[in-house]
Order: sequence, then structure tokens, then C-alpha cells
Amino acid sequence: MMRQAGRYMSVYRKFAEKHPSFRERSETTDLIVEISLQPWEAFRPDGVIIFSDILTPLPAFGVPFDIEEVRGPVIQSLICSEDCLKALHPIDLEKLHSVGESLKILRQEVGDHAAVLGFVGAPWTIATYIVEGGTTRTYTTVKMESGVHCIQIFDSWGGQLPLDMWEQWSKPYITEIVSIVQNKCPKIPLVLYINGNGGLLERMKGTGVDVIGLDWTVDMADGRKRLGNDISVQGNVDPAYLFSPLPAVTEEIQRVVKCAGPRGHILNLGHGVLVGTPEEAVAHFFEVTKSLKYDSSSQNHAMEEPKLLV
Repeated sequence: MMRQAGRYMSVYRKFAEKHPSFRERSETTDLIVEISLQPWEAFRPDGVIIFSDILTPLPAFGVPFDIEEVRGPVIQSLICSEDCLKALHPIDLEKLHSVGESLKILRQEVGDHAAVLGFVGAPWTIATYIVEGGTTRTYTTVKMESGVHCIQIFDSWGGQLPLDMWEQWSKPYITEIVSIVQNKCPKIPLVLYINGNGGLLERMKGTGVDVIGLDWTVDMADGRKRLGNDISVQGNVDPAYLFSPLPAVTEEIQRVVKCAGPRGHILNLGHGVLVGTPEEAVAHFFEVTKSLKYDSSSQNHAMEEPKLLV
């Protein structure tokens, strides 16, 4: 579940009071591990996501930043000219050692009981932060070499681009990341998520990733139809549904799963968990998800799809 560790959990809020700096929490190995395991210990999801941020690698190539509670990311030295761009330096992987160490420890902690998941920001999205408010490729290798089971690429601001500009300014660099991962670690699946991706689905498929993450504004049935059955999909329950009565949450989960079909679907939210989301709703999401099964007996009939058992 995207943002499954964070401010909606009371244990995290208490932890943040002791460690008020977000960068300390997301760049100190023992703190990263403890926070990453909080939802695992509470809900036992299928995946444990490393607690981090897509901006974590910025200082490693010369862009200092901070994350404030209300304002969010604050870039201290914006890249606003060619001279600023030339001042950047190749990424110093030693400054990111906590990420690799944390992933290795998480692998040991959860063993074979859950997948350990990492994520990176797409180059275009990283660029929007360092301009407005060559690194992602190298940073991705850190996570590959640390034993991560899956990597999600966030092109969070890609959906703000016109289609032709996304093809020109974002897609080629995502495709390059995909190629590097597939050449070095072909067994690591890649997920691509773009916020506001309704107009980009077919183009996202062209990057070569293994899974397309649908945001909550895309109808799952329509998304599956457009993408076909030769690629997996992820999502896409609206995070706001977790504020609904639990029976409504159950119905929405079942609807999304039915629309996605019996194969190649990772059930998830269509965006991250919202601040203030009731913890019991998150627990219910996982409980319902684990209870869902398809009737495989119907697979014996060529014209009949397996039925969801609820």
C-alpha cells in the first residue's frame, strides 16, 4: 500500500515527536528500518516498503533540501541557470549508504514472509523539484544491489505534461532506467506510477515496465481494456474510500478486483494513504484483500473467466 508507513499511524506520530526531522527519520538506518516495519507489525501486508523519499538522493549530487511538516519539500538552491546545472556533481553513493543498509536489514527481518519494495523518482519529476521548488539511474542500482524485490518508479508530475512533451522529456529517461534494471537484474519487476495518468496508459506501457500503476481517477475496467492482458496492473482503490464505513470499503475493493480480472493485478490504492486515515480502515483493507480468492475450477471452461469468491 503506497505510503503505508506514515502520519496516519499513531505509532509513527509518537516516533516523529522523538525524531522531528524528516531527513533524520528517512536517512538514518535504524530509524528507517523501525518505521518501515511499523505497518508490517501492525497489518502484515504482502510487501514492506522502505521508508524514504524520492528526493533522498538530491544532496548526494549537490542539491541540499529539507522537508517541512506543512510546506513539504524545500529546495535550498534551485537550479535556475546553466551555471547552476554545471555546479552539480556525479552522485556520491556513499552518502546513500543508509538506503542500501536498510534494505538489507529489512530483507533479513521479514525473510520470505513479505517482499521488500523500493522506489525512485523519475528524472522528470526530480527535475521539477530542483528547478521549481543522470541521478535516478545510479540511485536505482543502489536498491537493486541491496536485494530489493521490486522497484516502483514515481513520475509524480509526469501527468502535468502534454502527451507529446511527456514523450520527449520523461519517457526516454524512464525507458533508460528500465533498460538498466532489466540488463543488470532481469528478475526485479518494475512498476511505473504517474499521478493523473489517464491519458498516458498506452504510452506508459511502451516504457517496458512490468506493471502499470493506475491512479484512482482511472476506471480499472477501462484501464485493463486499454492496456490488455499482457501487462500487469496495480491499484487503484481511491484513498478517500478508507474514510468510508468499512462495508463500503469492502465493496470497493471487491469491485476493483473484479474489474482487474484474475491475473496480473496487484491490489493497491490509487495514491498514497491520506493523513488522518483511520488505522482500522487500513487494517480492514489488508484483511479483505487477504480473504479474496478466485474460483479456479471455472478455468476449465475456455469461455469462462474465474469467478471472484466473496
